[in-house]
Amino acid sequence: MAASINHQQNIVILISGGGSNMRAIVEASIRRNWGARFGAKVSGVISNQATAEGLQWASDRGLPTAVCAHRDHATREAFDSALLKTIDQMAGGEGPHWVVLAGFMRILTPAFVSHYAGRLVNIHPSLLPAFPGLQTHQRAIEMGCLFSGATVHKVTAELDHGEILGQAVVPILKTDRPDTLAARVLTQEHRLYPEVIERLLASASHA
Repeated sequence: MAASINHQQNIVILISGGGSNMRAIVEASIRRNWGARFGAKVSGVISNQATAEGLQWASDRGLPTAVCAHRDHATREAFDSALLKTIDQMAGGEGPHWVVLAGFMRILTPAFVSHYAGRLVNIHPSLLPAFPGLQTHQRAIEMGCLFSGATVHKVTAELDHGEILGQAVVPILKTDRPDTLAARVLTQEHRLYPEVIERLLASASHA
């Protein structure tokens, strides 16, 4: 059942680098026909880094892109205020239905999170609640974990917390280094993230 034409689900994706998860989401939106099925579209891609390779990839595919550089702002609050305005302008109308963090390497302020409460989604390269924060793969190996993976969750003011929406599990091999484990987890991120977003879109389109 397609969403009502008045129920457009705009998705704005935030990146900081190559944006491989962003690419997986955009490709899934086309392949899985999110527009016709859920009234959903990727409205644009924003980065805090002007040199982010993912911006060029998105632009080459006709997606609006923007840069909101954190270095141009004296405080986290000032940056988040500017980012919020950029997101809302890109989404147009009533603003974004979903703000998707895809390798966006900035900690967001509580005011920003509150503004998009319930609409802000992130992917983290561990099986939360284990190993929030950075160096997840190194920490998992050092702790002797047998498994690692990725978690998609809603964002709250507390770092890497919030409702868990989906997880993918990979084994940790005796020969693993942080980079080999990261590469194996990333392949599962590319599968998991679009699947979770599609479930969110489907649920919202029937609400």
